[in-house]
Amino acid sequence: MSHLITNARILDGTGREPFLGAVRVEGNRITQVTPGAAAPAPDGATVINGAGATLMPGLIESHAHIGLADLGSLDLTRLPVEEHMLITVRNARTMLDCGYTSAFSAAAPKPRLDVVLKREIEAGRVPGPRLLANGPEITVTGGLGDSNLVHLPHYETPTFAWVADGPDAIRRVCRVLAREGVDLLKLNLSGDIGTSAWPSEQTPMTDAEVEAAMEVARARGLRVAAHCRSAESVMMALRHGVEVIYHANYADERALDALEAARDRIFVGPALGITYNLSQAAGQWGVTGERSRAFEHELAVTVDVVGRMRKRGIRVLPGGDYGFPYTPHGTYARDLWLFVKILGFSAMDTIVAATKLGGEIMGRPGELGVVTTGALADLLLVDGDPLANIEILQDRGALRMIMKDGALHKAS
Repeated sequence: MSHLITNARILDGTGREPFLGAVRVEGNRITQVTPGAAAPAPDGATVINGAGATLMPGLIESHAHIGLADLGSLDLTRLPVEEHMLITVRNARTMLDCGYTSAFSAAAPKPRLDVVLKREIEAGRVPGPRLLANGPEITVTGGLGDSNLVHLPHYETPTFAWVADGPDAIRRVCRVLAREGVDLLKLNLSGDIGTSAWPSEQTPMTDAEVEAAMEVARARGLRVAAHCRSAESVMMALRHGVEVIYHANYADERALDALEAARDRIFVGPALGITYNLSQAAGQWGVTGERSRAFEHELAVTVDVVGRMRKRGIRVLPGGDYGFPYTPHGTYARDLWLFVKILGFSAMDTIVAATKLGGEIMGRPGELGVVTTGALADLLLVDGDPLANIEILQDRGALRMIMKDGALHKAS
C-alpha cells in the first residue's frame, strides 16, 4: 500500500520550522519528503490532500499505564483479570484514537496485561500503539503501591504493584516477569504522597534490591525505569544504570550533576498530570485541603527542578500516570499543555519532546517521532497549528488522519 499526502504544513519533529510540502509512504516507511509541490502520485497510491493542515509525527507516550482502569488503586484489587484485560484493550484503542502511535509502558497493574496486549496489537487483532511492555511496579513493603489492608490476604500484586522485600525476592519477581515476556521493568525506589507509607523525599528500596533487579535485567536484555521522587533515589538509579527516571521532583544539586553527567543515556519524565490535577482538586476525589497543599508544594518544587534540568541539557519528556479518576484515559495530550503552561517549554520544544525524544526512549531514534525519509510512517494530520495552540492536540476531532505503520487508523 502506498500513500501520498500533499499540500500539508509539515512539522517534522526535529525542531525545524514547518514547511509546505508532501510526504510519500510506501508500505510502512516514509520514502520521500518533498518541500513544495508533490511529484505525481505513483500508480495505485492513495492521495490524501492535506489542505494546509499540519502533518506531524504520531505522539509518543513515555509513561504509559494502559492497564489502569480510571479507578482508585484499591478498586484495581477487586477487578477480575478477565474484565481488566478487556478494559486494557479498549484503553489501547483510545490511546491510538488520541494520536498516540507509540507507548513506553511505566507498568501494568497485573503481570500479563501489557504482554498480551502487545502480542494482540502486533498480530493486528486489536488496534493500539506500538508498545514496549512492562509488568507491575516492583515495590517493597510500605512502598508506593503497597496499600493492601493488613487484615486482607496479601496478594503478590495487591493493587498496581508487586511487593517484594530483599534481593532474592526482587530477583524472583524480575525473573518471573522476564519469563512472561516483558520488555521493561519498573522499580519504585522512592516514596510518594500517594499510596505509600514513605513520603516522596525518602527512599525505601535498598541498593542491594535495585542491584538484584539490574542483575536480571542485564542478563535478559531488559530496560529498567524507576519511580524516583527523592534525591537519593535518583542517585541510586544512576549508580545502578537505570535508564528512565520518573519524577525526580526533589533532585538536589548533587543529583542534578549526576543526571547531567549521564544525560546521553538517561531520560527524565516528570509526569505532572497527577501532581497538577490534585493540587487543583479543591475537595474533588476525596482530596483534603492539606493533601492538596502537599501536591501544590510538590508542583512548585518540580517546576523549579525541571527548569534546572533543561539548562543542563537533560532530556525531559512529557506524559505519565494517565488512567486514574483524576487523570482519565483519553486526556494524555493535556501533558503537552502542562509542559507549555506550567513548565515553560515552548510549543516546539514540547512537540520535539513528545515525538523525536519519544522515538529515542522507544529505542528507535530516527525511525519513530520524525517525518523524514526512511522513518516509520506513524503520522498525524491536524486541523490547525499545534505551535500556536498546543491544546488542539487534546481535540480528537482535530485529528483528520491517524496513520500507524503505514496503515490508516483514521482518515476523514
